Amino acid sequence: MNIVIRQAAEGDLDALTQVEATCFPEAEAATRDSLSQRVRAFPESFFVAEDDGRIIGFINGCVTDDRTICDEMFESTTYHNPAGAYQSIFGLDVVPDYQHRGIAGQLMRRLIEDARQRGRKGLILTCKDRLIGFYEQFGYRSLGVSASVHGGAVWYDMLLEF
Repeated sequence: MNIVIRQAAEGDLDALTQVEATCFPEAEAATRDSLSQRVRAFPESFFVAEDDGRIIGFINGCVTDDRTICDEMFESTTYHNPAGAYQSIFGLDVVPDYQHRGIAGQLMRRLIEDARQRGRKGLILTCKDRLIGFYEQFGYRSLGVSASVHGGAVWYDMLLEF
């Protein structure tokens, strides 16, 4: 594998939409329009993983002063505050053929390092209970069940503070 991590661009939208639809149930998946808005609003915190030019995963999220994610953040880029304290993560996607090969970790470490370099206080995300351990290995801690009901699922708030 020749994995390259780079910032997302508008020209990536078809691939991003396909990856998102593969990785999340329809009720939870971001739409093409939503992904387009995110790429335009916060390209500095939207990274893709490529293998020989093919997008196989990505990570993205707005910057906020909030310590937890609210459902409205998924739908509106107006919550993005470039000077905010916390980097959020809306999605960490890796297509099934490439899962369990460390690519999600590469994407996570890239965004953590970027947030650190930009002087953020930390990162926030929501995840399902089966993924709490995965995020804990990066230093996140669970804050318990989230107020988020995005897609009708039960989510847990996770916080990584520097």
